[in-house]
Amino acid sequence: MPQKNSVLIVSSGPKVGALLTELLPPASFSPICTVPTAGEARRMLVDRHFDIAVINTPLPDDFGTQLAVEISEKQGCGVLLLVKAEIQEAVGLKVEDYGILTLPRPVSRQMVFQSMKLLAATRQKIRALEERTSSLQSKMEEIRLVNRAKLLLIEHLKMSEAEAHHYIEKRAMDTCVKRRAIAENIIKTYEN
Repeated sequence: MPQKNSVLIVSSGPKVGALLTELLPPASFSPICTVPTAGEARRMLVDRHFDIAVINTPLPDDFGTQLAVEISEKQGCGVLLLVKAEIQEAVGLKVEDYGILTLPRPVSRQMVFQSMKLLAATRQKIRALEERTSSLQSKMEEIRLVNRAKLLLIEHLKMSEAEAHHYIEKRAMDTCVKRRAIAENIIKTYEN
């Protein structure tokens, strides 16, 4: 089941925030937070993470492209940049390598909604990849620990590699504990 996407709206005027709050279904997009300046957005991002950021340029303290790049790089969230139609192509070329979507203003409700759905789908894919990466990193760490424990058994108890492997596997099965925990105990025993 897809997760809800938290949304940060950075806009000096209230219209964009009101439009998005009205347009986006709360079952898919919640919470939606709105701030009027880049400075406030940066302060908010220190404590919170958002899945999607919408920046309505220009902002009173920054045009908005630098903020968009920062958010995209540091937060890993989807970013939608709303810019005047006359400069949309130039701004789009500056930020597209960072995975930032740009839409020309004025923009239709349908185009905003489709862009938000695209960002949400992309964020969902990224979440799945992050989980898979985390799982693989955990497995690699377990393999490193088990190999280190096997080397210690070989060194201190003069076991063969196969005997050390069998010893760790058997201890894990007999005690209903993961191999990682057995390996950590062996490392504590022989490295201290």
